[in-house]
Amino acid sequence: MHQPAEDGLRQPGEDGRSGGRGDGHGDGHGGRGRAGRLASWGARGMRGAWSWIRSAPGTYVWLLILAATSFVVAQIDPANLHWFLAKRSTNIDQLRSRPVHVLLASAIWTEQADFLFYFVIFNIFHAPAERWLGTRRWLTVAVTAHVLATLVSQGIVAWDVDAGRLPTSLTGTVDVGVSYALAGVEGVLTYRFAGRWRWLYGGGLLLFYLYPLLTSRTFADLGHFCAVLIGLGCYPVTRGRPTWDPVTAWRSRRR
Repeated sequence: MHQPAEDGLRQPGEDGRSGGRGDGHGDGHGGRGRAGRLASWGARGMRGAWSWIRSAPGTYVWLLILAATSFVVAQIDPANLHWFLAKRSTNIDQLRSRPVHVLLASAIWTEQADFLFYFVIFNIFHAPAERWLGTRRWLTVAVTAHVLATLVSQGIVAWDVDAGRLPTSLTGTVDVGVSYALAGVEGVLTYRFAGRWRWLYGGGLLLFYLYPLLTSRTFADLGHFCAVLIGLGCYPVTRGRPTWDPVTAWRSRRR
């Protein structure tokens, strides 16, 4: 005759505790859940980043090119860097021999391999301007400021060199970078602001670029100031675009 099981003897799981295999299953479900959530967050983050880049494609293509050229600049021997950049500069010698090539090349090369700086600046100015104006209008402003400011500043240098007021060595100087296009875009962004903010931003921008022109008086300072004026002159491309009042936007977010 079979005896009933003693009170102290229970089958596995009768006391509410499962064996080792059951515990392992619980941990596995939790791990899979966490992994699934992380994968979901990662996918949403990737979609958000891609959407952000697609909203200003010209800016991020330009940044990608600058990343590559900054890497090249970092690898070049400093003794050879001046010669390398001078061949891609919008100096007088290069503008006289191959103007289209150097006007394009100078916009993708920089004297220092400081990509992080350009990444921040492009996201502060270029990306918002492209989203506001659209890629075609934004690029029109940037190219116009880059080309016209270069021609004005280098034209004055050529005039002074021919008159003997400046040394002839300036005809082959290094003149590369994205700063003229940037200054032009900063100028046109004045019209992004509404009311008094437009005057505050525009006035501050003019003073920011006018001060070095009056104190240092280099051809680069002249080019930057010209580029800002060119950007301010691009008001027609901003017609029909929304304006922004920081205080109104801040108050609406608090409600």
